[in-house]
Amino acid sequence: MTNKAAQVAGHVRQEMSKVIVGQREAVDELLLVLLAGGHALVEGVPGLGKTLAVKAMAHLFQLQFQRVQCTPDLMPADVLGANVFEMGSGKFHLHRGPIFTDLLLVDEINRTPPRTQSALLEAMEERQVTIDGSTQALSNYFSVFATENPVEFEGTYPLPEAQLDRFLVKIRIGYPEPEQESEILQKFQEGFNPHALDRAGLAPLAPEALREAREEIQAVRIEPSLYPYIVQIVARTRSWPAVSLGASPRATVNLMQFAKATAAIEDRDFVIPDDVKNSAAPVLRHRLILKPEADLEGVTPEQVVRDVVASVEVPQ
Repeated sequence: MTNKAAQVAGHVRQEMSKVIVGQREAVDELLLVLLAGGHALVEGVPGLGKTLAVKAMAHLFQLQFQRVQCTPDLMPADVLGANVFEMGSGKFHLHRGPIFTDLLLVDEINRTPPRTQSALLEAMEERQVTIDGSTQALSNYFSVFATENPVEFEGTYPLPEAQLDRFLVKIRIGYPEPEQESEILQKFQEGFNPHALDRAGLAPLAPEALREAREEIQAVRIEPSLYPYIVQIVARTRSWPAVSLGASPRATVNLMQFAKATAAIEDRDFVIPDDVKNSAAPVLRHRLILKPEADLEGVTPEQVVRDVVASVEVPQ
């Protein structure tokens, strides 16, 4: 074990602190999504730095970045691209959409209709898209970071369960503490410009760093006794009294992968039960559909996940 993932995590935390004040947990979760090769749903009110965090992460890893601003009239072709007829050559030419990138930021994903949301399904699952019957491969590093505002529901379209299940985690970004907000003011007073990351003094990682860290995570050991532990946590969400739809087998695999990535950035080549516990909330909270009566009583998916984890015996 070369502790490449731990080195990458230390570097990312240090460099991200130059542009993102606080939000250590959110930064770690964004990093873990990249290391695990997944996608993330990022929830938070406007102005918390969601876009800035994803752009800074792309800058650090020297990855290609594209952004899609979702609107009610956004069409699938606006995301995927389309075959365009060229008069000069008399042939159709594929005009590639923003999905042909490494990191795709889909801003306010719940503002675009289901037809366009579904355009991402194949890309998120298979890292390929089909345009006019022809399959086009996407980048090996392709990851979707989709943002949504938790308080505005007018003019929005809820994400279908099939799409929610394709997100490895749901990351929640909250307001900074007063002293952190004061530090933000100081940074802006000193000339910080969130739209000019090339002047923020970020030290990028070597291009192969992400690939090496991912290979290291695949090699992280997991004891056979942890398999039933992970399975029981996910399975109990399916029969929990407050839940009408629990997590899928894909969630079981995602929970293991996220726990392995968590172990790796903590400089361990093996998973411990705490890695699974700490991974449970981000991996499961967006996959649970609560019963209407539980919703009315103020029960939250996070609360259900905490109770479920507490109910499962930890392997010795």
